[in-house]
Amino acid sequence: MASRSVAMLSGRDELLGAALVIVALVSQSDAIIGGREAAPHSRPYMASIQAPEGENMKHECGGFVVAEQWVMTAVHCLPTGANGRKVVLGVHSLSEPEETKQTFDILELHNHPDFLESNYDNDIALIKLDRPFNASEAVAAVGFLRAGGANPDTDAEVEAAGWGSLDNLGSRPDRLREVVMDVVNPARCRRSDYFGRKFTANMICAHKLCPEPCAQPHKKEDTCDGDSGGPLLFNGIAVGITSNGGKKCGQVKKPGIYTIVSHYTEWIDGIMNPQPAATPETSQ
Repeated sequence: MASRSVAMLSGRDELLGAALVIVALVSQSDAIIGGREAAPHSRPYMASIQAPEGENMKHECGGFVVAEQWVMTAVHCLPTGANGRKVVLGVHSLSEPEETKQTFDILELHNHPDFLESNYDNDIALIKLDRPFNASEAVAAVGFLRAGGANPDTDAEVEAAGWGSLDNLGSRPDRLREVVMDVVNPARCRRSDYFGRKFTANMICAHKLCPEPCAQPHKKEDTCDGDSGGPLLFNGIAVGITSNGGKKCGQVKKPGIYTIVSHYTEWIDGIMNPQPAATPETSQ
């Protein structure tokens, strides 16, 4: 099982690899994950978590703004700490200068203590920015589902967005993309030919058949590496966090897996709104 932040490709012989490269260069619009470019700044909650690469910063994972100084993401995006990463808000293009861009250092990182690397259970993390963001049309928080709320049922339409790979060759877009998918029956995702026991009650799985006309009719629309940490939305509310899936994106029996946000309300509240310790009463 591969995370959606690191591409894990199976070995190919040189001839097949060269052929796939040619196909990708000819038409990236026929990418395995499908989807489309989002309207600029139409998803103002989107965050790009970027890691140092030489003198520059490179997009590594997604995230989404949930409060004026807080971004939600996936544990596997920052498993060992911030390590110089920054959070960028208000961008559509990762390379073009945009007046709406706001860049933040990571003041605090809270990875869920029960995260399991073996199956990515409890893959939820909270980042506290070094300062509150400046709210604008390009930067705003999104609501997230809390305990007791209704998560999407099987076949419900959900949305995801990110700057993740367009195909299994690792081709990355410069501009934010979005995709509409359908929730897959959890019983199916627990089947041994899907994810088996690695799929837990804390997960939603989703993907969508490539619509007609489709260059690859047996592939699914899907999130991919680099989309990790971004939101899964249902009726405009964040219900999931992009977590992981198959070793390749867009496989029929390996839909994307998303952490169910509403299962962590108590933990989220404890991090974002900690209650002061009770003062012991003094005896008279």
